[in-house]
Amino acid sequence: MKVNFGGNPVELVGTEVRVGDQVKDFKAVKNDLSEFKLSDVKGRKLILAVPSLDTSVCDAEVRRFNTEATKLDDVTVIAISMDLPFAQERWCGAAGVDRVITVSDYKDREFAHAFGAYLPNVGLIARSVFLLDENNKVQYVEYVPEVTDHPNYEAALAAVKA
Repeated sequence: MKVNFGGNPVELVGTEVRVGDQVKDFKAVKNDLSEFKLSDVKGRKLILAVPSLDTSVCDAEVRRFNTEATKLDDVTVIAISMDLPFAQERWCGAAGVDRVITVSDYKDREFAHAFGAYLPNVGLIARSVFLLDENNKVQYVEYVPEVTDHPNYEAALAAVKA
């Protein structure tokens, strides 16, 4: 699958995820350097894949979903990026983000490859949104065509509320 990064076409690496797919467990790193596993999160999950929390669009996106999460009782919001866990923790504290779990895929890139969202030339994750049900079956997918653009917030939230 191709997306644009700063106007330049990039072929994503990994397996493209589609609605109806059953996703496999993956590991990432929590802000305290402990292991995060998707299987440890029960219930529905809204996964926000972002290039870096330290960019304006990613910052705005995760802050927006942090606010929206206060209105969502039955879904866990997870933001995943290649940012180091220390940077994620610092960013969350500075941004007041406390309803979104931030995890890093910097170590093994399991998420990026399993969800077909790896940007190989820059070593980042392409902006994408995935809604998984309680059994990790995909309910909603958006690979943002231009990585530097915002996702379709309304469509993602409508999927969560459906």
